[in-house]
Amino acid sequence: MKWIAAFCLLVSTVAYGETSSTPPQLPGRVSIAQKLGTKVPFDVMMHDEDGRVVRLGDYFRRGRPVLLNFVYFRCPMLCPMVLEGMTSALTELKYNIGNEFDIVTISIDPRDKPSTAAEFKDKYVKRYGRLDAASGWHFLTSNDDTSIHRIADAVGFQYAYDGVRDQFAHGAAILVLTPDGRTSRYFYGFEFKPRDLRLAVVEASGGKVGKLTDQFLLLCYHYDPAVGRYSRRAMNFVRAGGITTVAVLASFIFIMVRKERRSRNV
Repeated sequence: MKWIAAFCLLVSTVAYGETSSTPPQLPGRVSIAQKLGTKVPFDVMMHDEDGRVVRLGDYFRRGRPVLLNFVYFRCPMLCPMVLEGMTSALTELKYNIGNEFDIVTISIDPRDKPSTAAEFKDKYVKRYGRLDAASGWHFLTSNDDTSIHRIADAVGFQYAYDGVRDQFAHGAAILVLTPDGRTSRYFYGFEFKPRDLRLAVVEASGGKVGKLTDQFLLLCYHYDPAVGRYSRRAMNFVRAGGITTVAVLASFIFIMVRKERRSRNV
């Protein structure tokens, strides 16, 4: 994920008038290391978009999966691209924010204020187009850098502040967490497949979200942590096809037996 961080710094490099012959230097370790199954620290205190003091664990009491991402509000390009990409993908899902899953967006900049978080929330909830989502999408800030790092470090999101450009070098990703706060899936970049997000929500919920068709798709697709997406597995596809065939044959036999019994009773 270092290339994404370098891309983010490249944007600021152009803004400062530097040439391509002087590639940006990362100000620190910047990466996204998958820590599947790791639990986020519920006791971290932050501020929500209304300025209220909240615990991170407050957003995991509703028994729903949580999508987690890290941004900062003055980011010149990458963060808006991630938020736009995520919002665009989620508009194609039948599942609704605040119903089947929640979102927690955390600012990595301790200078960001709840008032700005409120502006961002209003913008992206409107972009999502389902105004009821406001109850399930939370934009959090903290003026305590240690608190932010506790959450980011727990899930493997390493970022660094560049004091020269007054910007943050960071990767781009969406994390899917289980209802008990454990990391389940990582999706990289700023363009996301609705199918991947759908399957991740179903998996993270432990089957509580989704229909039979979603469970069938999970038989056909396998999450590949190396690339951060779902890919079709041939063997699982064959197995799923076999299960479907057996189910169809069983239904056919059941119907034929019922018809034969009825004809005998006539």
